[in-house]
Amino acid sequence: MNESVHPWSVPVAVEDIPETGLHVDIEAPPAARAAVAVLGDLRAVEELNGAFDLTRKGASVHVTGKVRGRVGQTCVVTLDPVESAIEESVDLEFAPPASAATVAAEIKSLEPSDGPPEALIDGKVDLGALATEFLILGIDPYPRKPGAEFSPPAVGDAGEHPFAALAALKRSPGRGS
Repeated sequence: MNESVHPWSVPVAVEDIPETGLHVDIEAPPAARAAVAVLGDLRAVEELNGAFDLTRKGASVHVTGKVRGRVGQTCVVTLDPVESAIEESVDLEFAPPASAATVAAEIKSLEPSDGPPEALIDGKVDLGALATEFLILGIDPYPRKPGAEFSPPAVGDAGEHPFAALAALKRSPGRGS
């Protein structure tokens, strides 16, 4: 897996998931949080963790859980630092690439609102990459400091706008037609 695309990797092999399921708690180390901050164009990622339940269904895996994080951003109004808490729910199906279409058809027949499953990469689910993606998807793209409001610039008198000279010509009596 390319580290520039997925700065945090916590792979879990399908064969390591017992029939009874597997619970996995993960927490990003400082170096991974710094790389995620760069990837997400953030001032900082102060916290990034996930709690996942993995259930095996033959060669496919169902992953549910939560991703939590705390990120440092910049207010779009005041340009002051802002901290944002992120909490995203995860509910995804993973399947081997060759059988993804078959599993998608089975899932579609059961729950038509769900999309096709994600592809397993080398028979593994990467929970670090999953947590990174859900954190970045959960970020407010336009963060605001509490109470910050955008006020458009005040408009001066009508003579100051770029077309004032044309407006004056239009209003002047005796202009030739």
